[in-house]
Amino acid sequence: MSVLSIILQVILGLGFLMFGFMKFGSKQMVEGFKQYGYPGWFRVVTGLVEVISAALVIAGIWNETLAAWGGLFIVATMVGAIFTHIKIKDNVQQMMMPIILLILGLVVLLLNFGSLLG
Repeated sequence: MSVLSIILQVILGLGFLMFGFMKFGSKQMVEGFKQYGYPGWFRVVTGLVEVISAALVIAGIWNETLAAWGGLFIVATMVGAIFTHIKIKDNVQQMMMPIILLILGLVVLLLNFGSLLG
């Protein structure tokens, strides 16, 4: 396990815990998902996926397979976030956080990918 991967996993884990829990009831998130045209249940599911992703990347500090799965979930979630920003015609500046998180999640996935292969 590389030091880079551990640092990224801690950053992603803490960030995704915060973002995930915010999806459960933050007024800003409730309004945001309405603006995106998504139902309330989708906001809650997205929050659950983000909390699970956070738990996986944090647990992945001790288990590379969990880190790889967490990185994969983060990549998939951020691809969805970027497509949502494109759908509502946001500019690139408004997409920067999902793009950065996508790249960090991809780095964690790639650094730990070997553990998925056996």
